[in-house]
Amino acid sequence: MDLQDQLKNLFPDHKPEKPSLDTESNSEEDLWLQDDPIICKYEKRKGKPITILKGYTGATEDFKKLAKDLKKSLSVGGSFKDDKIIIQGDYRDKIMAILKEKGFQVKRVGG
Repeated sequence: MDLQDQLKNLFPDHKPEKPSLDTESNSEEDLWLQDDPIICKYEKRKGKPITILKGYTGATEDFKKLAKDLKKSLSVGGSFKDDKIIIQGDYRDKIMAILKEKGFQVKRVGG
């Protein structure tokens, strides 16, 4: 007798729910889109290139979701600090394309 059979014996009236597989696509649609553009700029810190995104006026949790999604899609490291997303490397073009695809306005600053 496996676990499912034991649970059916304990709770005969329970109907299991099927988990939805598109939880990530729902998180993308839940992001708040703003009128002002997100600033995308390039810097070098300690000799290493980084891309900084700032200027998002939505909830902090939405910005964290966006940071996680960008890092995952680019397969790079990064962090979220002081209402800024810091991505390791110079990925301005790719980041701007991803954000425009999601419906954000993006402004490129610097070289």
